[in-house]
This record gives sequence, structure tokens and C-alpha cells, in this order.
Amino acid sequence: MRLLPVLAFFTLLSGCLFDKEPEVVRLSGETMGTTYNITAIGEDLDEDALASAVSEKLAAVNAKMSNWDPNSEVSVFSASSSTDPMPVSDEFALVLSAANEVHAKSGGIFDVTLGPLIELWGFGPRKPEDPVPSDADINTALSGVGQERLLALDTDAGTLAKSNASVGINLSAIAKGYGIDAVAETLQAAGIENYLVEIGGDLVTKGKNDKGEAWLIGIEKPETGSQTIQLIVSLDDRGMASSGDYRNFFEKDGVRYSHIINPTTGRPITHRTTSVTVLAENAMMADAWATAMLALGQEKGLALAEEHKLAVYFISRDVTGGEDAYITAHSTAFKDALGSN
Repeated sequence: MRLLPVLAFFTLLSGCLFDKEPEVVRLSGETMGTTYNITAIGEDLDEDALASAVSEKLAAVNAKMSNWDPNSEVSVFSASSSTDPMPVSDEFALVLSAANEVHAKSGGIFDVTLGPLIELWGFGPRKPEDPVPSDADINTALSGVGQERLLALDTDAGTLAKSNASVGINLSAIAKGYGIDAVAETLQAAGIENYLVEIGGDLVTKGKNDKGEAWLIGIEKPETGSQTIQLIVSLDDRGMASSGDYRNFFEKDGVRYSHIINPTTGRPITHRTTSVTVLAENAMMADAWATAMLALGQEKGLALAEEHKLAVYFISRDVTGGEDAYITAHSTAFKDALGSN
């Protein structure tokens, strides 16, 4: 699955709880086909050393998780025609284990073997004249989708095997979150306890901002022509990720096709939910669950969120209120998470 980069807005509060004026280091750049922004707060910070450590960590993540790098660990596994167990790194195994957890709990809606359907539906270099896939083509692509059936991860042995030589893995719906967490660990290893790490709109925070207050994060209103705030949340020591269908889509013969594809039907989602935000213990799980929840939609997603005590916020189109009218809903855990800050 591919995640839409969702814009996050950061507001610093007034008042200061630090003993003295803290140092603030802000780093930014490009990674994973998008941008990153890091704010680190502390004392005696070495900006050059931090920038070097962050760049090194992001390069290491890409070397394992990038589907755009033909020499990355995931690309080499996907390109291999062997069905024998292959050794995998601890980091790759960690991400696959998390993907398996979300896959199982979501009833298969989250799936890292979705590549054949992504390619079939033309996301991303689709041409306007390309036809909508036929039922036969969809069924053929579906035969190569299903991570529980097609992949076997042995965490004890540190190996991964596929049951079909053509099976590939796409980590775009979870690797960004893992990369955020990896950078956060790098900052903590440098003794930094107050930071915000954001990649492509998804993020993790720890501690306080430079005013000694909790980080304020804006959830974007799902409008294609503007960047306005739907809701502001106070975030501390949590990962946050959003997924939406309102920028990456195509239209054919008056029908709108989202880039979020349901791996059980092989077709883009058709429900009215247009944006989902998830709060979790880390960015990796927030990243994966945001995609799963958007694929499920508000009705099914909210029930699953309550079952697994997930903090989820849904924005759906209100068909009775006009083109830019929306309705919102949230899980109990989302309300509780905001109430705890």
C-alpha cells in the first residue's frame, strides 16, 4: 500500500518550564520520496553531529526498506526467485512482525504483498487513457496477494520465505513510520529527551517543546485545494500518522478511484471515509494502522478500533451537506489519549 503524505502543523505554546533557555536544533531534508523535519531540544547540542547521525540512520533504513532502491534488502528479497528461507536483518524482521500483527488484527486489510494490485490500478504513473482493470485482471493480481498465505517469517531463525517466486513486498505503508522511530532512537542515544521527528506528515514526539509545553499537532482537513486544520491535538510520547484518499486518485468516466486498495476485493475503496489519523505507542504502528483503518472505513474501522483499544480519528464525507461537508468520529482510546495530555 502507498500512503498519502499528510501535512502536519506544529504550534509551540507559551510559558517555559526549562531551568534555562534550551538549545533548539532543527534539521530537514529529503528521504523515502518525501521530506523530513526534526526538532531537537536540549543543552550543549552538536548540530553537525546530530545531522550526520540522522543522515546515517535514514540511509541505513532505506538500505533495508526502500522499494525504490533495487539493492535494498526488501528489493533483493522481492526480486529473488527462490522460495527457500532467506536470512533477514533484525530490523527487517521487526517491521515484518509488526506488519503481520496489523495484518492479522485487521482481517487482512493491511497487506505488504499488495504490489500486483498497486501496479494493476496504475498508482502512481497512470495515464488518463489507461483502462480500468477488468475483473479477470483483478482476480489474476489477487492470486499474488496475501501475506499470511504467501510469506513465512521465522523470527527465531531470522529468515523469511515466500511460497511463490513472484511474490514481492511493499513496505511503503509501514517503513516510513519505522524510519521515524529509528531517528527518534538516534536522538535518544544522543541524550535528547525532547524532540519531534516528522517524515512525510507522520511523526513521533517525546517530552516537551522549547517552551516546556506539550507539542500541538494539527490534523489536516481533507480538502484538495487548501491546507486548513480540522483538529489540533496535544501529543506527548506518542506516534501519530494520517492516511487520506483526497489527493492521490484518478477519475475515469465520472468514477473516482482512490489509491487505497482493499486487498480482499482487489479494488479501490468506495466508502465515504476520506481521512484517518491514528495515535500509537510508536510511529511504525500508527503508520500501518492508519492505512488499515482508511481501507476499512469508519463503520468497520471504528468497531475494530474499539475491539483493540486503538486511538483513531475518522473524517468522512457528508453526502447530505455538499462537496466540502464532513462528519467526524473517534474511538474511545482517541478521546482518552487527548484527555491524558
